[in-house]
Amino acid sequence: MGDVDILVERRQDVDAVAEALADLPCVTAPQWLAPARQYFARYSVDGVGFEVSTVEVPCDEEGWECQGPGPWRHYVTVDCGGHRIACVRLELRLTTEFLRDRPDRYQPLLAHLGTHGADLELLQHSITVRGVPETLARLTRGFPATVATPTRCG
Repeated sequence: MGDVDILVERRQDVDAVAEALADLPCVTAPQWLAPARQYFARYSVDGVGFEVSTVEVPCDEEGWECQGPGPWRHYVTVDCGGHRIACVRLELRLTTEFLRDRPDRYQPLLAHLGTHGADLELLQHSITVRGVPETLARLTRGFPATVATPTRCG
């Protein structure tokens, strides 16, 4: 099973989430991770990793999942139990998983985008900006084009 990653803009937002989750098992208390340049906390919610962080890397480019304007401009809204949650576009997540060399994560993303379609312009931009190797980029060829639409969760 995967985990839940929440990206927030400010360190005080990480602290607010930590306060709200204070009764749950804390795996990593809020702290600055210098190598990653992020303020980060991790909790366990019913055995699922729940992470919240900032990413404080200067970046003007939109092709990144966790830095710059990309995650704030390229997202889909998911309706989950009456709550509307903004989630980063899978196209941006896919390039991250390609570069982390995690086929257990990128294969399901490829399958989903191959079935449901992708924002092809955003995907190509992210592949180019992030320098995804051609051996991986070619796995995205043939995706149907789509535009973001709200999604429902379980």
